[in-house]
Amino acid sequence: MPITPQHTYQPLDQAAFGPLSYEVFAGVLAIRKQLGRFFDEKHYKKALALQWPEAILEAPILVSHGTFRKFYYLDLLIHMGGVFEFKTVETLTARHKAQLLHYLMLAELWHGLLINVRPEKMQREYVNNQLRHADRHQFHIVTEGLKTSVPGAQIFRSILSDLLNDWGTCLDLGLYEEAITHFCGGEESVIRPTTVFYEQQTLGNQNLRFVTEKTAFKLTAFESDDSQERFRQHIQSMVNHLDIESLLWANLGRRRVTIQTLVPEC
Repeated sequence: MPITPQHTYQPLDQAAFGPLSYEVFAGVLAIRKQLGRFFDEKHYKKALALQWPEAILEAPILVSHGTFRKFYYLDLLIHMGGVFEFKTVETLTARHKAQLLHYLMLAELWHGLLINVRPEKMQREYVNNQLRHADRHQFHIVTEGLKTSVPGAQIFRSILSDLLNDWGTCLDLGLYEEAITHFCGGEESVIRPTTVFYEQQTLGNQNLRFVTEKTAFKLTAFESDDSQERFRQHIQSMVNHLDIESLLWANLGRRRVTIQTLVPEC
């Protein structure tokens, strides 16, 4: 199986998760009252797990494809269906919510709670997943803008297509990026510096991920055409000032994946 939880999960609906989340949050409040707010997150979730004998700490999920393997870990799993992610940061951000949503999609669970212990007033954010595995496999790939004659273009398209067919869309971009890097030879050969030019002068180097010697790649996940177009304008400007022959850009939307080639403009 390409996505393999190491436990058998039992998804909780909102009616079941709501009361559980209030009880858990109250438990964390009581723990923080004793410990204060400056410990690492691991101590708070371990203390909470002592109050829930059936709780599982660091519940693993294996994501694999061919020779690629990566484990993710749910901070705290209660009743085999309630996911609680702990943070000790200044404030919760969209990135933290996206991380928990990624975990919920991998586990095919519906509800999770972010708990940030660090601020003077503890924070909590609910995250809800509405996509089943089957929903994330309902996509099509558009390649009209892909120049297959560019070195590495067909390899890149093949690897990405295989990953999407295995895992579906909407997962964390870093996962797809790591897998492509793995199949293109690993970080040591894929992540390399290239020269940045401006007004015929050298500004320094910029690290990129390369499929071949002079062909780099970039992944994004924009849903709107406007956002994708604004990004295209900026990434084209970047390509114009790099010592590369081309950049393969894949935008992984939920239902539409576009792969195109950008080359330096004269």
